[in-house]
Formats: sequence, C-alpha cells, structure tokens
Amino acid sequence: MGSGGPLAGIHVLDLSRVLAAPYATMALGELGADVIKVERRPDGDETRQWGPPFVGGESAYFLSVNRNKRSIALDLRTAADQDVVRRLALEWADVIVENFRPGTLEHWNLSLASLRQANPRLVTASVRGYPEGDDRPGYDFVIQAGSGLMSITGEAQGQPMKVGVAVADITTGLYLLSGIEAALYRRERTGCGDHVTVSLWESQMAWLTNVAQSYLVTGQEPRRYGNAHAQLAPYQTLRTRDGHIAVGVGNDRQFQTLCDALGHPEWAADGHYRTNPDRVQHREQLQALLESALAVRDTQFWVEELEARGVPSGPVLTIPEALADAERRGHHLTSQLNHPTAGDLTQIRLPWHFGEAEVFPQSPPPVIDQHRQDILGLLEEIRQHRKDVEHD
Repeated sequence: MGSGGPLAGIHVLDLSRVLAAPYATMALGELGADVIKVERRPDGDETRQWGPPFVGGESAYFLSVNRNKRSIALDLRTAADQDVVRRLALEWADVIVENFRPGTLEHWNLSLASLRQANPRLVTASVRGYPEGDDRPGYDFVIQAGSGLMSITGEAQGQPMKVGVAVADITTGLYLLSGIEAALYRRERTGCGDHVTVSLWESQMAWLTNVAQSYLVTGQEPRRYGNAHAQLAPYQTLRTRDGHIAVGVGNDRQFQTLCDALGHPEWAADGHYRTNPDRVQHREQLQALLESALAVRDTQFWVEELEARGVPSGPVLTIPEALADAERRGHHLTSQLNHPTAGDLTQIRLPWHFGEAEVFPQSPPPVIDQHRQDILGLLEEIRQHRKDVEHD
C-alpha cells in the first residue's frame, strides 16, 4: 500500500467509520499514506449496510470513501484485540484517526493521550459532533439545520432546505485532513506529535464564511435567495426558451459583455443596473429583462454564445450529464479499480494535481477483514525485527 505520493511512508491507523473521518483517511491514502482501517467485528463500518444501491455485496456509500485502505475486523471489547490496536499504534502508526463517542477509547484502555505518551511522535485526530463538553452525537442533517445552513438554502418563499450532499461531513473531513497534515509538518520541525480535534458543528459554522460575516457586520439575518446571490447580480439561474442557464456575473465589465451578447448594450448604461450595488438593489427588474431576452433562443445557443464572449455561464446539468461533459472536455474525473466482489469499479478521483508527485487511487475499498493476515503478519515482522535488533 502507499505510493510515491507526497505522504509516502506515512502510516495511518484508521479507527473511524461512517463519512467525515473515513473521507479524510481515504484522502491520506490517495496522497500516498499506508492506511489500515480497523472495523467492528462482525459487521464492519455501518455504511456497509447503507443502501441500496449495492454492488457485489457492498454499498455504494461505503465504496465512496474507503478506497486506499486495508481492513481488519476487531472486537475492541476484548483484551486481545485491544492489544492489536495498541501494537499498531505504538510500533507502526504515525497517525491515528477516530470518531468514537468521548470516553469510548478510554473504556477500552486505548486512550489517545496514553498512546501519545508512549509514542511521543504519534499524531492523533478525533472527529466530534460538537465542541468539547458538548457530547451530543453529530449527524450531518441535524448539523445543517443547527448551523444556520438550511436557513439560507432553498427558494426565498420555500422551506429551509438541506444541501443535496452531506456537506457538514465532507467539510469536516477536509478540515481534519489539513489539521493532520499540519500536525505532521509540525512533527518534522519539533519531533513531537500532536492531537487534532475537529467537530462537525464548528466545521459547518466556519463554512458559512461570507454569509456569517455579512451578519456580523450588519446585524441583519441572512435570508434565502434560491439560486441567486445575496451580494451579486445577475448571479443565478435564468430561464431560456427551453430551460435554464446559470450566469455568474462578477463585475461590471462582464455585465456589459452580457448585455452586448443579448443585444441590449443600453442596459449596462442604465442607472438601475450600471454597478453591482445597483443591480442587487433592482435584481427582480433585472431578472425580468434578462429572461425576456434569453427567451428567444434555446439554452445551448446561449451557452455557446456567452462562453465565446467570456461571460461566466453554463448549463444546469444532471450528474450523469456533468460526468459525460467532463469526459467530452478531456477532464478525467474517474478511475477504474478492480474490486474483489464488485469487479470493475469506477470511482470519482480526488482533485489534486502535483508537478512531481503522482497522485491517484491506490487500491479498491476492501471487503471486511480482507487484510487480517497481512496486518497480523506485519506485527509479527515488527516483533521479529525488534528481537533481532536486541540480540545484535
């Protein structure tokens, strides 16, 4: 396992399950780290059962975030399996990642603090639902609701709406990834590991960025704008003769170009629309004007016309259409991996491109306990090597 990627030589012991932390450990593996995933015996990661859809007996959900890992199934309520984790932590791992409820690892005599004390170079990382002292379990949907995200998502007159993918989990996984990498960099300078904690709630709150900042500056509650933008106009979907087009005008020059393309250059000189603040103030009138011009042609015509003129715009695609469009443009977003039970498996690649290091999916998601003998054999090799060194 592992490759010539930027994190080649880093060993990651992944005690996590579900989505946020497994997403981060999958990314560490894609960057070249060697990742061992410890799963609960006998059923494994909960997401193995999250479906349909299933392929080859595995859920698509589990397959989406667990490539680049080796699997061993353990019962951490037993002393023998606790010892396996302890030995991996002290004799093999550079990083340990977990997302158990607070106190669980301590109950199993595997506290991260004790492991770092025994191995000061160890980097440990925890995912929680909420900040320290708030032990509520973290669920993406509940976090989206409680962070304010749902209050700004959806049509202006509609009900609050969640985002169509688990953004609280994915955002937390990315923050966790960067925190682990920062701790590894610090270890290179100091020789000492560190502990990183990231919570879903804090991650989602941080993700609000400009919307939260607008509230902190003005004291005005942010509201829903549907597909429009609170501070830019036009920055939204607009109706054409046969559908919709997404138009993202970011400055006055782009607005002038848009007006020229629509055959109405005079709109850019109108005092109601000359500057972005003007356009935001009169967004409803502007939308009506733009859609009256767009209604004379089909979406594809306007996509080609605006793209040729450099106006940020594009069609509203389904996921299959978006994947097909990426291939048509030569953007290779997927990789093929051969899975033990699912066969040829197509997966979305992670988006890094380095000038020197090669980054690509390392191995397919494992079936449960697939690498037990390899991992136990690894521990025996480490034990034998230490024995030989002591004899020398």
